[in-house]
Amino acid sequence: MPNGKVKWYDAVKGFGFIAETGGDEVFLHASALPPSVVDIKPGTKVEYSIVEGKRGPQAMNVTIVEQPPSVAKSQRKNTEDMVVIVEDLIRLLEESSGDLRRGHYPDNGKQIAKILKVVAQSFEA
Repeated sequence: MPNGKVKWYDAVKGFGFIAETGGDEVFLHASALPPSVVDIKPGTKVEYSIVEGKRGPQAMNVTIVEQPPSVAKSQRKNTEDMVVIVEDLIRLLEESSGDLRRGHYPDNGKQIAKILKVVAQSFEA
């Protein structure tokens, strides 16, 4: 069974390419991925079978062998620090809900949005 690494993949367009161990490229369509996989990151090691498509070799029955290491996971805060951040964020959101109930957006809305994005990225990693 051939193997290689995902060179690039666009989940919106539903296709990408695999760089084979031998150096050739193989077309990767979303339908060849396992049912539970929606997006696949570059550098992911995969095994697959090859069929001849309209424009050349195409991967089929792709199996993920190894995910690339996550840089974000290695840099995220420990859980004790996140507890404090989340509790502070809850207090900040409770204060802003009072402003919203009174009919206006909080003055620090942009700051709240930035904090929410940072916390969301920490949870995603």
